[in-house]
Amino acid sequence: MRPSQSGPADIFAALGDETRIRLVSRLCVEGPQSITALAAGTRVTRQGITKHLHVMEQAGLIRSHRDGREVIWELQKRRLSVAQNYLNQISRQWDEAIERLKILVEG
Repeated sequence: MRPSQSGPADIFAALGDETRIRLVSRLCVEGPQSITALAAGTRVTRQGITKHLHVMEQAGLIRSHRDGREVIWELQKRRLSVAQNYLNQISRQWDEAIERLKILVEG
């Protein structure tokens, strides 16, 4: 599957599931892993994990490569940076709006 490289909405949509958030966390902390490793210790089947991984791959959050018989999944941190930058921009806009409101109320 070829990953999508569109805006932050795709990233947030892909992260809008608790299982996918946990998978991203594991990949971030533990590094690249196989589906078998990612499914270990969860109630989600390998097939279920695979579906979640493909959603995240489409958003460009992860990529895979074959290592012998296994497929290894790796986090694409630059795509998480896109989401972080977007949230930072929104935060700045809110701070500016609150400052304008404060000036209006106090002035």
